Amino acid sequence: MRHVTVRMTAHDVEPEAAYQRIRDFRRYPDVTETVREVVVHPPGADGTVVSDWTVRFRNGLMRWTERDSFRPEELVLAFTQLRGDFQVFEGSWRCTPAERGTDVTFDAAFDLGIPTLADLLDPVAESTLRTNIELILRGLLGRVSALPSAPLARTAAPTHG
Repeated sequence: MRHVTVRMTAHDVEPEAAYQRIRDFRRYPDVTETVREVVVHPPGADGTVVSDWTVRFRNGLMRWTERDSFRPEELVLAFTQLRGDFQVFEGSWRCTPAERGTDVTFDAAFDLGIPTLADLLDPVAESTLRTNIELILRGLLGRVSALPSAPLARTAAPTHG
């Protein structure tokens, strides 16, 4: 399984505001062309939300449905794919206070489910995912800058807590 971490500082945005913008998936298509459509279903009894995504991915589209859980007291949002183009896609968003605003960490693990082409496709998918997340954050949060990411093993699973 491939692992991707994107860390950025949102300048002059408070952590709670950054968290609320990130969890507002319906806005994503309005702030970046990379996200074509997001359909958010009503919350379940447990507070989780199911959302359907269509995202530009290289020269095509990726589609999936995910379950999103929210921990506003920790400013953490976790997601797990229920069905779609990935075999596995799960991860989290975390907002933490920073000197200049808010540090945002997107952490995900994915598997395209094509082992014979993994060496060819996974690096491309990782790069595209990283670029898409950066575009989403710029669109949602305005002025952002990259933070260094700690090197992680490619097989590491995302942390949800």
